[in-house]
Amino acid sequence: MNSETELLETNKRGADKWVKLICGASNEDIVAIEDLCAIYSAAGVDYIDVAADQSIVKAARNGIKWAKEIFGASPGLMISISDGKDIHFRKATFDPLKCPHNCPRPCEKICPTSAIDFSGIKKNKCYGCGRCISSCPLNLISEYEYNLSQNDLPKILQTINPDAVEIHTEINRIDSFINVANILKTSEIKFEKISVSCGLNQSQQDPKDLSKALWNIYEILVEHNVPLIWQLDGRPMSGDLAPTTGKDTVKLWENIGSDLPPGLIQLAGGTNGKTHEFLKKDNFPDGIAFGSSARQIMKPLLEYANNNNKKLHEYPEKMALAIKKAKILLKPWKIRKFD
Repeated sequence: MNSETELLETNKRGADKWVKLICGASNEDIVAIEDLCAIYSAAGVDYIDVAADQSIVKAARNGIKWAKEIFGASPGLMISISDGKDIHFRKATFDPLKCPHNCPRPCEKICPTSAIDFSGIKKNKCYGCGRCISSCPLNLISEYEYNLSQNDLPKILQTINPDAVEIHTEINRIDSFINVANILKTSEIKFEKISVSCGLNQSQQDPKDLSKALWNIYEILVEHNVPLIWQLDGRPMSGDLAPTTGKDTVKLWENIGSDLPPGLIQLAGGTNGKTHEFLKKDNFPDGIAFGSSARQIMKPLLEYANNNNKKLHEYPEKMALAIKKAKILLKPWKIRKFD
């Protein structure tokens, strides 16, 4: 029996794991988001995480509605918010008039969402991965913050009324976190879950510092009386780069997983279809979140529908293929669902 088969057999003996689709905290590609939500809802994700924007949420709910009507699937809707600057809430920009005509355009080649062409960066398609910034030979590309949740968080919460929220924060940003936590509490929305994604600069900070920070956050959130999720981001927005990108988050889980506060523990950041292979068969976390890798799998199908000005579910055969691909990604975490 090979290692992957052993892991799958181990999962069969336990409960299915929690799986979340990350559409991107700054992703505004409404058409793609609706299709992604329809696909992964049908495939069996538990929650879908989107930007805190009413139009994006509407698209996500349309996708979920389609899957519910056809498959009876209805994952919860989560929005991403932040208590300060965060790489998940950014976009890239540059002036195309400054680009030399003979530039090989590595930025365009490396962009995972085809957001770059000779007119610049399509704002709605950019989700802030930052790969184009370092690729530019003339350093013409810069980033800017695009944090919708900081504009008017109380109004956003009341307008959207999400099932759950994910708070992006960092170590030693406790005061701003308290402020966001208070806004959630005074909103009087009955959240099903509150997720916390706390950044770790691995070149400067010890994983134990992250564990300590999460315990401090737990003391703040425990009075909300809402189930908590601790999201361990190993290598943000990189799951489509290589099969091994999930190693960082697995290492982080192995270092501090046993020291985290009560709640679900979810791997994210660099996660993809191979991440489960780096886990010990007797040490799986409660769940996993897929972002860039989940989008990359669907990219050719989404582009086909977009090029024809249609939604993917208007092509039943291609939609069936998309759902099949999504189930393959989820299978190591949802074994019993697909037995």
